[in-house]
Amino acid sequence: MRIAGITIPNNKRLEYGLTAIYGIGLSRAQAILDKLGIDRGVRPGDIDADTEAKLRKEVESYTIEGDLKREVAANIKRLKDIGCRRGDRHSRHAKVRGQNTQTNNRTVPNGIYAMHKPRKTMTSGRVKVEKK
Repeated sequence: MRIAGITIPNNKRLEYGLTAIYGIGLSRAQAILDKLGIDRGVRPGDIDADTEAKLRKEVESYTIEGDLKREVAANIKRLKDIGCRRGDRHSRHAKVRGQNTQTNNRTVPNGIYAMHKPRKTMTSGRVKVEKK
């Protein structure tokens, strides 16, 4: 079964298979199935074409996949453009929601947290020789 360009796995229960679609989590998948009166434990291959069409129509009524990704990207771009703190943190690839970064998250590549001192890394001790 394909919904919104995503293949729903046939070996999983439908409530968990719907979570393969970006923008549909477990609670939304359960709400959709309950609204349509479909058993949560049924496998995608076991439902008939009419039920599948109703399910497809209901799922596509939500903002999912590419539209949702574009919306999120536009929101982040807006935060960067207005120059707010959250936008600044997004552009630095730093934590945005107030998490501690002094003790946690020390293995971030290239020490991208500009607010801390750059990390000193261990070297071999060999002096680099410039090529002539």
